[in-house]
Amino acid sequence: MLNALEVFTTVSVGLMVGVEFSVAFVMNRIFHALPDDANQQAHSHGGRMLGAAMPVWYISSVVLVAIWAVAGWGDAGTGLVVTSGVLLIVSVIMSLLLLVPINNRGKTWTAQNRPADWKEQMKRWESYHYARVAVIVAAFVALVASLV
Repeated sequence: MLNALEVFTTVSVGLMVGVEFSVAFVMNRIFHALPDDANQQAHSHGGRMLGAAMPVWYISSVVLVAIWAVAGWGDAGTGLVVTSGVLLIVSVIMSLLLLVPINNRGKTWTAQNRPADWKEQMKRWESYHYARVAVIVAAFVALVASLV
């Protein structure tokens, strides 16, 4: 049973990391290549879509890692699982304090109502997002390392 939990949790966190990595290094570059109106619309739509899905995924990942840590307490890799959980909690705190406020504003913007500094706000969001990606990649690496 623990093996199934380990696999499911690792795959779930790995897929989350992949989505966030793709946003940072693929989608945002595509958006920046678009004209301003399309760029802003793409950011707004992405903010609405991923803003609905990612909180559930982040919290579920924290819960799964916590269950794994409790279920595997005393195993050789438990310290790395706990480290992963702490990093995932840091990513949730980063999200709530830094990224969500910008995303909540950005997802409502249109070409008619966006603020003059919308690009600067998106750049700030992207900077925070890069840091969050680094944190969740480290969490994923800790999970994988706990298995070996």
